[in-house]
Amino acid sequence: MKKSHIVIVYNMYYLINIGGEMILNKKQACQEALVHRILSLDIDPGSTLDETLLSVEYGLSRTPLREVFQKLAGDGYLMLNENRGTKVSSMDLASMRDFFQSAPMIYAAVARLAAENGTNEQLDDLKNTQTFFRRAGEASETQDMAMHNHRFHKIIGEMAGNPYLSPSLNRLLIDHTRMSQMFYKPINSKERLLVWEACDQHDGMIDAIEKRDCGAVVNLTIEHWELSRDRIEKFVRPDPLDVDIGMQQLGE
Repeated sequence: MKKSHIVIVYNMYYLINIGGEMILNKKQACQEALVHRILSLDIDPGSTLDETLLSVEYGLSRTPLREVFQKLAGDGYLMLNENRGTKVSSMDLASMRDFFQSAPMIYAAVARLAAENGTNEQLDDLKNTQTFFRRAGEASETQDMAMHNHRFHKIIGEMAGNPYLSPSLNRLLIDHTRMSQMFYKPINSKERLLVWEACDQHDGMIDAIEKRDCGAVVNLTIEHWELSRDRIEKFVRPDPLDVDIGMQQLGE
């Protein structure tokens, strides 16, 4: 495991005060680190987790580690198989079809409810997250942009406050964030402009939510989805290899 995962989690999360001494909550730190590694594709979709190795890496015995696995499985990050171990949720053809079919509907419904139900405190949290998102873009920190984007849309889900839509949104965001690693790695000036357009759309969504303008936030959300969809599709449908190169190799 990369040392940076431990540093990030230890410095930002889960130090608890016990008798005046700051103690690391290892179980919570492990959970957050695994979430980060799954979303950032540090652990590949469909990979089997090595329980023994993770126990050593995070300083946990098997019982609390399995409790972490159960929590992450309930949130959609992992799949528990009694006889085949624990695997990271895959992104197979069937799940990708469901993703692209349901994403605009779920995002639009959640955005509308966020405009209706969001609190000022949640709105401030959304604005702060957008600030971090933009700063990450200015620093060309692509992985950080994807993670802040994840948090941005998760907050909108919290603002919606709908117990039926929230699980669907959270599961959607797992795959969206994994695939959006491609979107936040632009390879030319045109694609870089798309990233900044997406950033500006975030600002527009915040403004619409603050004004309780349900129609505007739904329209912006759909535009936001359409903007990123083509680039996200490249994750599962990359450009084909050059046929001429393949033929040259065959002739050698």
